[in-house]
Amino acid sequence: MTAALTTRRTAAELLRLVLDEGTFSSWDRAAEQPPSSPDYAADLHAARLKSGTDESVLTGEGRLRGRRVAVIVSEFRFLAGSIGRAASRRITDAVRRATDEGIPLLACPASGGTRMQEGAPAFLSMVDITQAIRRHKGSGLPYLVYLRHPTTGGVMASWGSLGHATFAEPGALLGFLGPRVFEALNGEPFPRGVQTAENLYHHGLIDGVATPEDLPELLDRVLGIVAPAPRDGSPPVPVSAEATPGTSPAWTSIEESRRPARPDLRHLLAEGAEDAVVLHGTGQGEADPGLTLALARFGTRSCVVVGHQRPRPGGREMGPASLRQARRGVQLAQELRLPLLTVIDTAGAESSREAEEGGLAGEIARTLAGLLGLEVPSVSVLWGQGAGGGALALLPADRVIAAEHAWLSPLPPEGASAIMHRDTLHAAELANDQEVDVASLYRIGLVDHIVPESPPAHVDPDAFCRSMASAIEYELSRAASVPDTVRLERRAVRFRRLGW
Repeated sequence: MTAALTTRRTAAELLRLVLDEGTFSSWDRAAEQPPSSPDYAADLHAARLKSGTDESVLTGEGRLRGRRVAVIVSEFRFLAGSIGRAASRRITDAVRRATDEGIPLLACPASGGTRMQEGAPAFLSMVDITQAIRRHKGSGLPYLVYLRHPTTGGVMASWGSLGHATFAEPGALLGFLGPRVFEALNGEPFPRGVQTAENLYHHGLIDGVATPEDLPELLDRVLGIVAPAPRDGSPPVPVSAEATPGTSPAWTSIEESRRPARPDLRHLLAEGAEDAVVLHGTGQGEADPGLTLALARFGTRSCVVVGHQRPRPGGREMGPASLRQARRGVQLAQELRLPLLTVIDTAGAESSREAEEGGLAGEIARTLAGLLGLEVPSVSVLWGQGAGGGALALLPADRVIAAEHAWLSPLPPEGASAIMHRDTLHAAELANDQEVDVASLYRIGLVDHIVPESPPAHVDPDAFCRSMASAIEYELSRAASVPDTVRLERRAVRFRRLGW
């Protein structure tokens, strides 16, 4: 293990820690076990005595900081939290009830996987659990997962890996094949440090590592964004809604956008959002620092955020994994029925052998297609630099906001100069000629809303982020006010018109 493992809590202890005091109500009926051998019957009896429960999972509902949630919690002391047919039926019943009653679902597995005493029928029950969760998520309801020590086998390969957001206990052993089984099959121990919560986080398979004590606050923040309490009214019209384009030359904007002190997406989330929970990675073994994925709330408006993260000194620009992470954000917005906010600030996608072999061009195309077909409202922000396909990939949206000194170009001006003049000396001239500045983008109908930079963004970054946040809240509201079919048609027509 790479971190000290917290004391293993029983299912009842975890429920008392996470839910508001006295609010848990069980949904469980007496477990009906399938016909069993005398030895298995004895195992079940011993498990009941050891755990104080009648099966390896407890289900029910309670309040989490006042918000109603459904819960499924493993009891590891009952046959190592293994899932047989009775436990599977209990899980699927709980998932379906949560779906039918329209409430978020929290799963806290700790399990060795399928119950070996029941063989193939128990193994196949994972399909039914997955189907129930798919229906829950398809209803636009949040499904959150907290992986506990240990979670392996069929549980990890089904309901443990389907969360909209997934967190894990520090030091927890998490993986598909348990280390004891691996050693028995391969004659050598499993490599140390691989099947740990921290390593899964490093590889973008989970969104964070959190102690059980920190879990209530973290879940409350997530649910406060993805399942907010209804609010009436529209946000106030920001001052920037009446702003007109500035008169600075395009090259001036390019220089302003490249200032090291210019705020970035991290600054926007920290200073402009009411709350934000950063998620991590693609969920498929990749985590690229070139892009940030987050759940955020700007004023009264919740959204999924996908945005370029300006590299720190020595860092890389966005690569193919960044765009796969972006497409995870698109899917989250679609499933949770939240608006999508994209933030564009890139000097260009990564240029390397790894990027080419990783399918960068195809990922740009697939991200573009996903944004164009997105069924929920969307807003795009031209924050600063906007070079090449990496910028274009995050652009299609119902409403487009631009900072005064943002820009959008097929290549950085130096690259365009190299093509046109075989040097970089004409970059400023080409930037002005190619109409990459916000005034030009506003004139052709791409930009809907301009956020002035007065004082300059790098001089008062906090004020700039607050102004941008107000514009985001306003434009999210405007996009959401349009009926779905009308909004989708307008989005298609907008970009069709811009192409002529």
